[in-house]
Amino acid sequence: MSVFNIVPWTHAFRDAMQEAHEPLFWVGACTVACVLLWLLYRLLSGFRIWVLGNGSLLTPRLGKWAVVTGATDGIGKSYAEELARRGFALMLISRSQDKLDDVAKLLEEQYKVETKTIAVDFGKADIYGTIEEGLSGLEIGVLVNNVGVSYPYPEYYLHIPNLDNVSGRLSVFLTLCFVFTSFKLISFVFRSKGVILNISSASGMYPVPLLTVYSATKAFVDFFSRGLQEEYRRQGIIVQSVLPFFVATKMTRIRKPTLDKPTPDRYVQAEVTTVGLQSQTNGYFPHAVMGWVTTKLVPTSIVIFLGARMNRLQRTGYLQRRKQREQKQNGASFKTD
Repeated sequence: MSVFNIVPWTHAFRDAMQEAHEPLFWVGACTVACVLLWLLYRLLSGFRIWVLGNGSLLTPRLGKWAVVTGATDGIGKSYAEELARRGFALMLISRSQDKLDDVAKLLEEQYKVETKTIAVDFGKADIYGTIEEGLSGLEIGVLVNNVGVSYPYPEYYLHIPNLDNVSGRLSVFLTLCFVFTSFKLISFVFRSKGVILNISSASGMYPVPLLTVYSATKAFVDFFSRGLQEEYRRQGIIVQSVLPFFVATKMTRIRKPTLDKPTPDRYVQAEVTTVGLQSQTNGYFPHAVMGWVTTKLVPTSIVIFLGARMNRLQRTGYLQRRKQREQKQNGASFKTD
């Protein structure tokens, strides 16, 4: 092709680009404007949730009583204290009557509120009648489903200690969440108000190898809660799925709180301000950042891989420490003999 044949094509391309310049400019400008508006919306939403909050929603106007399961330790106990501070009478449900009595006495003395207790073993299937009888006649405004069951350390599924027992307890836990929520939801619908906080876990946001069963149950709680929220939000009822990352509790074996591993009190104080603003929440700003990074920025396959690697290391460390303790015990026994 000669130079004389190329020139007309060059001129035609230049003319086409000049004609498209203005439309391309407006497409680019609209794209930038949309991105900026989206960023502004996210910033304002974040400011509304994490700075202003919605701390005035949880009051006895919802109902005189608040019910908290798993109320004697960790996050459950902190929810009981926070709700008592807000003026709710407390129905505390857990396994140990002695611990329930201690928490009830603390709430009565410190916050001058009425308390009741129900002691049940959540690993048993015949507890619903006892719970229903204890709650009968109470005007309940808030329900916190906080019962949690796990296994002692990360482990491969077939090697979980007492696998049948763990699976059975987790099954009862899911049934309890389902039945308990359904039972109170009826009265909430009748009064067109009420709040249900189902405490799930960040491990329910994606599969967590070596905590597979625990992760799966928490995913159920999350999906169940978000589905109910969409079904009943127009009737004045709030169902919130709460997915904390690590909190310094006995269950997590974290002794020293940090910015990303807060105390239960600090976590709950932050979480209750998100009620009514988020149907699914990590409850605490550093946890919300971690949740956004692990679900929006990092591919799920990488999160699963890193979770498996971390849990394998924890498993190895736990087994090594247990072996060392057994060797020391055997050595002490040998010397005694």
